[in-house]
Amino acid sequence: MSVVAGERSRMSFKLKLLALQLSATVGLLLVLQFNELSQLQFQDLCACDSCVSENKGSLSGRLNRSVEPVLSWTTDLSEEAFSWWKSLQNERRDFRFFKKTVHKLFQIFPRRTELRKQNSGTCRTCAVVGNSVNLKGSHYGPLIDYQDVVMRMNIAKTNGYEEDVGTRTTYHVMYPESATDLHNSTHLVFFPFKIMDLEWLIKAFTTGFYGRSYAPIKTRIRANKDLVMVISPEFMKYSHEKWLEKKGVYPSTGFMTLIFALHVCDEIHVFGFGADSDGNWSHYFEELADKTLKTGGHPGNREYEIIQELAKEKTVKFYKGS
Repeated sequence: MSVVAGERSRMSFKLKLLALQLSATVGLLLVLQFNELSQLQFQDLCACDSCVSENKGSLSGRLNRSVEPVLSWTTDLSEEAFSWWKSLQNERRDFRFFKKTVHKLFQIFPRRTELRKQNSGTCRTCAVVGNSVNLKGSHYGPLIDYQDVVMRMNIAKTNGYEEDVGTRTTYHVMYPESATDLHNSTHLVFFPFKIMDLEWLIKAFTTGFYGRSYAPIKTRIRANKDLVMVISPEFMKYSHEKWLEKKGVYPSTGFMTLIFALHVCDEIHVFGFGADSDGNWSHYFEELADKTLKTGGHPGNREYEIIQELAKEKTVKFYKGS
């Protein structure tokens, strides 16, 4: 064989080898793209019978998972959100003071809380338990305790009401004027409505709080400081504007707890919401003294309608009670 022929043969071999390598690379890229598309297609699936999905009726255009429910060390709250939040209870102090207070907050409490969101192949069921008088005589206690996570709010008494409301509490939602002592295994989910609320949270775990508010406040609280999470003003604003379309002054803690659940749970069971058969918004653990109070600045009727909408489209399971 001549030298020229040999060179041609070697060149032909190299070209074939290069073609094979390119073919393998393209094939690998196609496989990777297919896998990524498959993951995108199925990442919102869960193992529950009925899962929260962003594509369902009332959720479409409302549920925004990019809104973080909980404040963290790295939260960059917008001044717009602060201005909205500041107006809720006539807060006079400025954004700079707010940020200084938040900085102090994270010297004591966890700087970041990992909230479990939807994952394929898993099923995290949650019970969101309101305080409506409709729970009386419901016998929902065992069903509530059966869920993986039980969320309660404000006073939420269980002693003496176990048959109707259950005994377990995973997340307990509160603000200073509704604060109660918690079991060491219970997460304190704190809703602040003013800077004083953040100051209360810091001092209730340290020196003791001795300020004043529109209602009596506990000086100290017994709870696990490592299980404290503080709801972001941005999340509160989002609950009001996206979910309630700015109706009412701001949402109730019960309604915001439900929206919180939509962000962290796979399947949601809702108990203890709504007025009684006479239209009174009373609690299962007390007699309503002022029957003209209704829901104050909260749009109770609209909140209840949204819960019914979510139940109708099977986004949540709603138990209306007795």
